Amino acid sequence: MTARMSFLRKGCQLHFVVRGIFGVFFCMCIFSLGVTAQHVGLKTNLLYDATGSVNLGVETALAPKWTLDVSGNYNAWDFKNNRKWRHILVQPEARYWFCERFNGHFIGLHAHWMKFNIGNVKMPFHLWESLQDGRFEGDLWGGGFSYGYQWLLGRHWNLEAEIGVGYARVIYDEYPCASCGVRKASGHTDYVGPTKIGLDFVYIF
Repeated sequence: MTARMSFLRKGCQLHFVVRGIFGVFFCMCIFSLGVTAQHVGLKTNLLYDATGSVNLGVETALAPKWTLDVSGNYNAWDFKNNRKWRHILVQPEARYWFCERFNGHFIGLHAHWMKFNIGNVKMPFHLWESLQDGRFEGDLWGGGFSYGYQWLLGRHWNLEAEIGVGYARVIYDEYPCASCGVRKASGHTDYVGPTKIGLDFVYIF
């Protein structure tokens, strides 16, 4: 591939990412305008930000102690030493608040779906140790339970911490190296363990 073709391809990828980010943000803003004040929160997960993943979340009130939270994460970058952490992740979650919504303790029931292309990465909890030298590409889906807490920082700002555990079904193709295009094997596996972790800044409308 020539340098010009590589430049054009990266330019197209960046254009797609920018359009996707603004599209998601625009939809969230339009949605929030139709809901009364103090009923919607927009958020970003600082832990996902640290991995270079673009992420946005929106949480809306359903009842005095119930909310629906939907978060999305996107990563399309290659890092140093040919490391890849490319993925699209969507996690909807129904939450029950023990005191009042957007304040204090809550428990949640979440689902998740992810399309991934990950290679040359050391995973936590000794997962997929072959990822340190190879690459996996495929889909993941499942669900779990979570617990979290929100602190009031000001009239419109909150800080949220959350952790969840659950199940995931992973269907994948395996490649011998992070940049290889020849498939080595295909398979599936079941995972039980941590499925969600977050430290979010939340803006409440």
